[in-house]
Amino acid sequence: MTKAYLMGHITVTNPEEYKKYSAAVPATIEKHGGKYLVRGGSSTQREGETLRDRHVIVEFPSRQALDTWYDSPEYQAILHLRTDNSIGQIVLVDGL
Repeated sequence: MTKAYLMGHITVTNPEEYKKYSAAVPATIEKHGGKYLVRGGSSTQREGETLRDRHVIVEFPSRQALDTWYDSPEYQAILHLRTDNSIGQIVLVDGL
């Protein structure tokens, strides 16, 4: 089974409210077999347009696990905490 990845490039617009998302999301990811490979941290942009301030990469054991997590009731219940308090891009990618 091929692994799958969530890649996020985020700029937080309301840090106080975004903290609620940051606190709640790890348990939902772990429940579906996901693990953080990158979560924030220092970054250096070498090429292209600026992607955002915060970067996240989460590995899931399969695309089905990733899709099931994203569509799960527990994640959908907190998703608004990210979308209401940040701007950015989320991309789901199949691994090799």
